[in-house]
Amino acid sequence: MKKKITIAIDGFSSTGKSTIAKQLAQKLGYIYVDTGAMYRAVTLFAMNQNLITATEFDIAGLEKELSRISLSFTFNSNFGFAEMYLNGVNVEKEIRTLEVSQLVSKVAAVSSVRKKLVLEQQAMGKNKGIVMDGRDIGTVVFPDAELKIFMVASANTRAQRRYKELIAKGDTVSYEEILQNVVERDHLDSTRKDSPLVRAEDAIEIDNSDLGFKEQFDKIYALVESLSSLN
Repeated sequence: MKKKITIAIDGFSSTGKSTIAKQLAQKLGYIYVDTGAMYRAVTLFAMNQNLITATEFDIAGLEKELSRISLSFTFNSNFGFAEMYLNGVNVEKEIRTLEVSQLVSKVAAVSSVRKKLVLEQQAMGKNKGIVMDGRDIGTVVFPDAELKIFMVASANTRAQRRYKELIAKGDTVSYEEILQNVVERDHLDSTRKDSPLVRAEDAIEIDNSDLGFKEQFDKIYALVESLSSLN
């Protein structure tokens, strides 16, 4: 048997972390966890409870409601990956909107929210054999992960990817507002006081601005194979 390892994939928004993580998990037969979806679900909850808007954020109000938030992933065989459920309701589509994207970094900066979700994430990966992507997986959630990847790409490249993705879903958005969102999220994620987005010292950086998906996947899969060789 090959040794199961923990794979932590961090990086900026829209660098394709979730796409590569899903494919790796499927290839390896590992559990996949999209931590960004968890923060997006908490953001959606806050929006639905009128605790956060573009101009106001009732942090204390959200902290009081955290015990009412139940998050879970349920595998969808039609799509080949687990979808996000908030209090028993599938919210996979709702959490991917631009409205949620514009507010999620503010919610993710709240220490009590991070504490709650980090504990849940660590519990999910206690038996290894997991691929988890996010902002602080290699630095906070799994600092001892056998493989840490840090993904980067230019802001323009990431905005273009996100724009095409949302247009394909039928959303009415402009490239300019997507680019602005990418830049703002980069700043918020990198400068927050609690667990800012930084590259772990032992993480391998992959700039996929000009990489095709297969080239990128093959490069990362080769790293996995070298670490999970026969005992």
